[in-house]
Amino acid sequence: MGLTEIASHRGGALLWPENSADAFRHALALAAEQLELDVHLSADGVPFVMHDATLDRMTDARGPLNGFTAEALRRLRVKGTGGEPPPSLAEAAAMVREAGRVLRLELKSDAAGRPYPAILPACCAVLDALAMRERTTVMAFEPLVLAQASAIGGWRRRVLLLEARPWRGMGTLGAIALARTVGAEELGLPIGEWDAAAIAALRAAGCGVSAWGCNDAATITAGYALGLDAIATDDPPLAIRLRGA
Repeated sequence: MGLTEIASHRGGALLWPENSADAFRHALALAAEQLELDVHLSADGVPFVMHDATLDRMTDARGPLNGFTAEALRRLRVKGTGGEPPPSLAEAAAMVREAGRVLRLELKSDAAGRPYPAILPACCAVLDALAMRERTTVMAFEPLVLAQASAIGGWRRRVLLLEARPWRGMGTLGAIALARTVGAEELGLPIGEWDAAAIAALRAAGCGVSAWGCNDAATITAGYALGLDAIATDDPPLAIRLRGA
């Protein structure tokens, strides 16, 4: 069992404005191996970093991100950053490359819950221009999106994300079957959903295991005790300290 890698979730959302260049600068100065972020497509097909499909919560604009062109998005301000615009995937990936870290990339859906048809080729074009696809772990909640990513290939790792309800509904065997169908090499769950038996079954099936929501000492320590491959945390400095201890 190797070291559990630390992914700074949205750049460290408890400490800095999430998914912002400011957060990424802080997170990449730490010893966390991975930087996790989310992408949507602009109206003209440019991947931008934002968790929500809408701009309301994190910027000085309102409405769906994909209703704005890349040029318009660059004129917006992310709350709490002192006026910085939302970063594009190209800008964020360049920061990750410069820092020598792994990019943990979640492909999001639009405000209606529909996957962006062109998100994979758009992201691949950006990453390939930076020679970053092999250093990118790609993730999605939508099985068909992950299947498409698997068909394209070239990633560091492919992760199928499951919320608690579908995970509980399909159980370990169902999740293994789904992961195999879509080409997932790792299954990501909320930290509270993992137990030793499920992890053993996934590992026996050749599937890696990871978790998000590891945001305090108890949940971070649980991720380490379970021997997960990676944890995504909103407090990467705390995760680093606890791992060192």
